[in-house]
Amino acid sequence: MLKHVHRAKCADTLSIVSTASSFNQESMSSRCSSISSLNITNPVETIKVYTKCLRSDLEYKTLGLSYTTTCSEVISILLSKYRMRHRDPNLFYMTMEINLRKIGLRTVFVLDNESCPAVLQSCQPKGESRFCLQSKKGGLVKIYDSELMPGSKYKSLLISERTTVDELIRILLNCYNSKEEVEQFSVYEVSKSEEYQRKLHHDDMPLNVQYCWPHGSDFIFLLKRNPNYKSKQVQTIWTDHHKEERIMNDYENFIYI
Repeated sequence: MLKHVHRAKCADTLSIVSTASSFNQESMSSRCSSISSLNITNPVETIKVYTKCLRSDLEYKTLGLSYTTTCSEVISILLSKYRMRHRDPNLFYMTMEINLRKIGLRTVFVLDNESCPAVLQSCQPKGESRFCLQSKKGGLVKIYDSELMPGSKYKSLLISERTTVDELIRILLNCYNSKEEVEQFSVYEVSKSEEYQRKLHHDDMPLNVQYCWPHGSDFIFLLKRNPNYKSKQVQTIWTDHHKEERIMNDYENFIYI
């Protein structure tokens, strides 16, 4: 995947974004063929990711990544390996630092979620690049979750502004190591004093919803089970059963001679 590079606020920081490249067709073909040959001869690239923002006592984590593994997937892998699946993946991003020692130039690239670290490293001389996991600010939301965990009053979670309701539910399930499905639950915006409750859409962003609450109000987020939910497995069994029943009924309508 080719990347278009444009400058960010800091003079020595660049941002790599997945946009169309202005390279000519010949250079594109050349680079694509070189990446294809890398995939055949060496399908896994060893990457060091510096993770001080996760564990101050561990400088980096070494990962074996394929050339299609994205930054978003790397972040999920790291959170799982550090047993931090309760942390919001949207609070993290990756950077790539390039040190050209011969000319004394140091440049930092901010990578988007779809960038592939293995591909980017393969394009640089060995030892001249490194990847770092970075964190960004979020906000605290309190969600009342006794529906999921009896005896629990609420859970306070640090999430990003772009984290959706479904992603928030997934983080909650990870907190309790629950194997239940996200679709089993919904999040409601509730105010007891105003006798008001509203079911949030699965794509709503709770932190942005919370920003709209009046100061000093008693609004809360409440987790509820969906009463009419049927698991995918039950739906499949139900569908197969009725399909078989329909076939048998069709056979009964035949006239045998």
